[in-house]
Amino acid sequence: MNFINDKFLKNKTINKKEAQTFFNIYQQLGLAWEFLGLQCKHWDNYKKIKNKKETCKICGKVKGNENFYILLPKTGPKKMGAILSPNSKKTFKNKKEAQILNDTIDFYGAILNVDVFNSYKSNLFGNKHEINIAEDRIVKLKERGIECSLDKHLIHIKFDKIKIKPGEKYSGFPWEIKKKDLKKFPVIFDFDKNNNFLGLTILR
Repeated sequence: MNFINDKFLKNKTINKKEAQTFFNIYQQLGLAWEFLGLQCKHWDNYKKIKNKKETCKICGKVKGNENFYILLPKTGPKKMGAILSPNSKKTFKNKKEAQILNDTIDFYGAILNVDVFNSYKSNLFGNKHEINIAEDRIVKLKERGIECSLDKHLIHIKFDKIKIKPGEKYSGFPWEIKKKDLKKFPVIFDFDKNNNFLGLTILR
C-alpha cells in the first residue's frame, strides 16, 4: 500500500485514468489487509500512538475498535458473535438508547434478524398516551413468504402472501373455534401421553 501510494498516487505527473486504476488497487489492498487483520491474534501486543491509543504491532488494528467485517468459514457451522440479552433494569427514553443489537443476515435467501433491547418509553394514539415497552430479545426468520418470530413470551408464525382487508383478521384458541371451522386448519399438534404440548406442524 505504501509503495502504490508513494510511487503512483503522490505522482502529480500521472494522468487521471492511471491514477484511478492505482487508487482502485490501493483500495483492494486495503480491503485484503483488513481481512488478514481479522485473523491476527495480536501476539506481539500493542504499541502506543498519538491520542492515547494503541495499535497491534503486527496488523495495525487500533485496540478497542470494532471490526467492520466478520470472517466465516465456507463450510461447516458459522458462528457470529455471542448470545446477547437485555442487560439493564433502567427504562430508556427511546428505543435508540435502549438498543443493544439489531442485526440482519441474508443467508442463502433466508432472512434472519436479531433485535435485542432494554425497556424504553413509547407513545400511543398520536403521542397522547405514554407507555413502557418491555425489554426483549426478538428473533425473526423470513423464508418464502413466511415469517417466524420468537420473543421472550411468544412464538408467532405469519404468512405474508395471504392478503386480508383491515379488520378481517381474527385470533382464538383451538377450543374457541367451531369444530367444523377447525377442520379447515392444516395444523398437527405434537403432545406426550400426559397431553403436554411439544410442538406443532403446519401443512402448506
